[in-house]
Amino acid sequence: MVQKTLVGPFKQILTMNNLPDKGPIKDNQLEIIEGGGILIEDEIIAAVYEKKQFDEERKHYKKKSGDKSYFKVEKDAVLVPGFIDSHTHMIYAGSRAKDYARRNAGESYLDIARKGGGILSTVKKTREASFKQLKQLLFERGLTHIKCGITTTEVKSGYGLDLENELKTLRVIKNLKESRSLIPELIPTCLSAHVKPAEFETHEEYLNYILKEILPIIKEEKLSNRVDIFIEEGAFTPEISLKFLETAKKMGFKITVHADQFSTGGSEVAAKVGAISADHLEASGETEFSLLKQGNVIATVLPGASMGLGMHYAPARRMLDAGLCVVIASDWNPGTAPMGDLLIQAAVLGANQKLSIAETLSAITNRAAMALDLNDRGIIKPGYLADFIAFPCSDHEDIFYNQGVLRPNQIWRKGTRII
Repeated sequence: MVQKTLVGPFKQILTMNNLPDKGPIKDNQLEIIEGGGILIEDEIIAAVYEKKQFDEERKHYKKKSGDKSYFKVEKDAVLVPGFIDSHTHMIYAGSRAKDYARRNAGESYLDIARKGGGILSTVKKTREASFKQLKQLLFERGLTHIKCGITTTEVKSGYGLDLENELKTLRVIKNLKESRSLIPELIPTCLSAHVKPAEFETHEEYLNYILKEILPIIKEEKLSNRVDIFIEEGAFTPEISLKFLETAKKMGFKITVHADQFSTGGSEVAAKVGAISADHLEASGETEFSLLKQGNVIATVLPGASMGLGMHYAPARRMLDAGLCVVIASDWNPGTAPMGDLLIQAAVLGANQKLSIAETLSAITNRAAMALDLNDRGIIKPGYLADFIAFPCSDHEDIFYNQGVLRPNQIWRKGTRII
């Protein structure tokens, strides 16, 4: 039997419907419904009502005393789609607080990595952690995310870097996803090509190992349909990355790329291979923007990494003006972006880059869904998942004006109110 629930009224509903997929968005392009509500059928949005329609529907539900299928919003509330975090490294063990202190004392990210810190120090801790321990850590981080209004989050492997431990981390993600825990829906990505582990002599040798030993099992067990690689000095060069990604794509994987964080080259690879997104882009310029646009590649910017490293933000304003689809993600990871707070990062980046409210919100809802190739969320409209969040305010501008301090106090994930 279909479970129907009427929810509302809301002071405002920002549907994020009928917005351009690329380029700038003006605030007056936002579709805002005042005093309306939502009809949920099981996990899906069945209808989005204007005020007059909603008032009529509410009368029907109110005739049944104590009918739990009608949920009244008691205070002024602004409803928006659930946030989508399209780039995280949330499954790991250990801390990199010492790396943070060393960076603040003047050492560079690359120098710390060369001296035994960085990604490989997290690999050691993650390999030592059990399946149960990693599951608990990911669950706790998922709870933090859902309380911030994130209803879908991507999670990368990449701290195992061998067959046993890459499979362990991806199996943890799959196990939690299938348990339907009240955390965000987890979208797994294989980032075995994060850096070269010490047990391999050459980068080419390690990438061949991933292609021959790791990816076939990931495909067989349906642990992920996405492959990523870190193209950067100290990680993998553009030339060998392109060959690796072309082979992974032929195996049936969708492609995303860590690109242009400290130096350029990754954007060109992303465009050549037809990646869904290129992520980071702090070093990108007009040449890279043109390549990404020609390749129809989404530009995902990661302000959390800039905060953690004390470096400039990716040029999101220029990217939008160049006609790109710009997405904002948290990059939650133990080394460079340990905060993991998407709303704060989006608000701060928006102020720094002079992004409109519409551009900022779109970058963590409907456009973020595109970065994960998901066409069933990120918009409040009939037929989409009933993933939405309500903020205790009367105007949507308050959400970013408060720079992340204002939190959602009502959260629905797949039609179920969990907060």
